[in-house]
Amino acid sequence: MEQEEEEEAAAAADSQLTYRIERPVYDEAFIRTKLRHRKEDSSTLRQRLAEKFQCSSKKAKAVALNFLPILTWLPSYPVKQNLFSDVVSGLSTGVVQLPQGLAYAMLAAVPPVYGLYSSFYPVLLYTFFGTSRHISIGTFAVISLMIGGVVVREVPDSKFILLPANGSNMSAVLDVETRDFRRVQVAVVLTTLVGVIQIVFGLLRFGFVAIYLTEPLVRGFTTAASVHVFISQLKYLLGVKTQRFTGPLSAVYSVAAVVTDITTTNVSTLVLGLGCLVFLYAVKDLNERFKKKLPIPIPGEIIVVLVSTGVSYGLSLSDNHKVDVVGKIPTGLLPPAVPEFSLLPSLVTDSFAVAIVGFSMGISLAKTFALKHGYSVDGNQELIALGLCNFISSFFQTFAITCSMSRSLVQESTGGKTQIAGLLASLVVLLVVVAIGFVFQPLPQTALAAIIMVNLLGMFKQFRDIPNLWRTSKIELAIWLVAFVASVLLGLDYGLMVAILFAIVTVIYRTQSPKSSLLGHVPNTGLYCDVDEYEEVAEYEGIKIFHSNSSIYFANSDLYVNALKEKTGVNPELIQAARKGWKKRKEKTNSGYSSPMKICAKYKEEAVTHEVLQENHVMEVQKNGQLEDRRSDSNSEEAVFLERLCAVHSVVLDWTSANFIDSVGAKAIKQVIKEYAAVDVRVVIAGCNRSLLAELDTLQFFTGDTTTRMVFPTVHDAVLHCQHSNAHRPAAPTTEVT
Repeated sequence: MEQEEEEEAAAAADSQLTYRIERPVYDEAFIRTKLRHRKEDSSTLRQRLAEKFQCSSKKAKAVALNFLPILTWLPSYPVKQNLFSDVVSGLSTGVVQLPQGLAYAMLAAVPPVYGLYSSFYPVLLYTFFGTSRHISIGTFAVISLMIGGVVVREVPDSKFILLPANGSNMSAVLDVETRDFRRVQVAVVLTTLVGVIQIVFGLLRFGFVAIYLTEPLVRGFTTAASVHVFISQLKYLLGVKTQRFTGPLSAVYSVAAVVTDITTTNVSTLVLGLGCLVFLYAVKDLNERFKKKLPIPIPGEIIVVLVSTGVSYGLSLSDNHKVDVVGKIPTGLLPPAVPEFSLLPSLVTDSFAVAIVGFSMGISLAKTFALKHGYSVDGNQELIALGLCNFISSFFQTFAITCSMSRSLVQESTGGKTQIAGLLASLVVLLVVVAIGFVFQPLPQTALAAIIMVNLLGMFKQFRDIPNLWRTSKIELAIWLVAFVASVLLGLDYGLMVAILFAIVTVIYRTQSPKSSLLGHVPNTGLYCDVDEYEEVAEYEGIKIFHSNSSIYFANSDLYVNALKEKTGVNPELIQAARKGWKKRKEKTNSGYSSPMKICAKYKEEAVTHEVLQENHVMEVQKNGQLEDRRSDSNSEEAVFLERLCAVHSVVLDWTSANFIDSVGAKAIKQVIKEYAAVDVRVVIAGCNRSLLAELDTLQFFTGDTTTRMVFPTVHDAVLHCQHSNAHRPAAPTTEVT
């Protein structure tokens, strides 16, 4: 068995590629004599602008194709291969989109018909401007809830209470019609501003802003939003009349209000709602279990809508059992109208939050489907597309939209190939709006609440992230938990702000607390690894190679220097102090006899101190370039006598992980080089990339004693240089005195 393993190892060694090279040791000064920079563009700013904005047929075509992606695929649309799949997918998605539009309008605190408008116009527009082939644009629970929070804050019920005239005994009445009209105005203006922000961000190529919403942050935030959505639907499920709360602790207040009034639960509403919940959950489970066998998913939502509407109409649940229903749904589309822009000032902050969250949800799902089906999406064009969908649609009385995960999965799983499926889904909604909208007027609100709650199951499954993140990344787990807790307790707007700030703090923490290590040489290779991690790695005698996996700037430069001194065991300040002490002791001993003195370094708990000791103290031996101590019978102090003030003659700074350096970091490194030179320790830099070298040139780092001859392209170059230089260095004088 052992012989077979040896033969296999030998065969593997023979089959390995050989990397053999022989060259001189390079430093930066030599490299600069061999490399020539390309000539810089000498054109003026005016010339560059003129060239950039010069119009040509080629540029005009490229702009048109970028702005209207539909022109890139519609002319070559394969009708025979894709049309049937897109039709089936579009009808299936439209059947799901219809009840979700009605339900999510409740979350946005506007009448249900506006959810249908928001399920038609934006979907139609995205077909022309979007780059994803599979996402389903329209109403979405998280965005609808964020809009509803703003709407209720700006237009509370308390402003529309009609008091009885002439002091009669009649109770106060809520002017629902006027309130809803005002709430629609706020939602529409907010949507307009969201669209403008997204369009501007897209034109400025700010698609990268989504990277600041890291995946754990988004998942923690959306899970918290699901909790808010679930709590907001409890009153509709139970038929309890409570006010809608906004701001910090709104979730707590909402739960408290429902619990307080739970004795007023409408039994008919609760029974119908629970029946819808059980049915929808069963259908969702069947669709998941048999998704490979079912040609299309069972449309549980539309079944619930049709059956509950029929039951409500047949039993007159609204009149006989006081069950809340959708109410009036006007037939036809509303004419375009200019939003009430006087409401803008109080909505700016909220609009940024809605715009960024909406885009983040859309682009993450679009990239997921693009990766799965082998095409690409343009983040900046997606921003523009969402912005145009929101901005243009707002003139037709819609509220802000993004893509929906549940509908997108339906559109993709039923065979959707292009946004033709989305177009057909919007036509299904249009048919209901212009022809049969009145049919859904008896639809119970508890059925819509059941639809919303069951659709949250996928988001609640994100709680499974917690054990996974605990095993893989504690910092990302902290981001998830902070995003969740802050958003639940403080509300979605403040919670998102806190989560983003915390995510940025974690980045600062990582750069301020990088992992640092000493590197050693792997025998018979040019590789250098952590000496504490691998047994085979050995340090070169007298050379310390320091590695830190971060850049060097104002926030961590002091930490970098402290880690360098701690890891290498060479502290110039302490060595200088030891030297001064030795000189003072020498002056005192000149007047009389004293036992020989030697400079000694004591290692206690990885801290280094230097003292002048009597010769009858502890004797030390040096092994493998590191100082090891041996206890003396007379004294338990750990010490080593040095022929020189320090056993280390060279320190190599491995900068292969450094991406940038600022003026504070450059000054700190120059000071380190100066301090180490004062105690006869050479400092060199290795693995510095070209952009970092350019920054060092700009900061005038290479001046005085700090030259480009101290910079080497690899750690191995630096080590060979240090070994060669030390071999030709004159011997240091002894430090022993009498």
